Amino acid sequence: MTLGRQALELTLVVSAPPLLAALVIGLIISIFQAATQINEMTLTFIPKLVGMFIVLIIAGPWMTGMMVDYIQRLFASIPWLVG
Repeated sequence: MTLGRQALELTLVVSAPPLLAALVIGLIISIFQAATQINEMTLTFIPKLVGMFIVLIIAGPWMTGMMVDYIQRLFASIPWLVG
């Protein structure tokens, strides 16, 4: 149970930066679209994509470190789980 809970927590923590970036960029663009009355659906796609890519470049090492740390703890606990 503990490993499953930790896996879900790690998933939420690691996925938060790109999702929050997409949320903020989408909110800013929707406010811009409402102010200018431009209703182009493709206008939101490219900025979100670029923003998430930048966040992944910036937060990627931290995210990878978190996942590697969890996997190392998971592999280290295999003897405890089996025996």
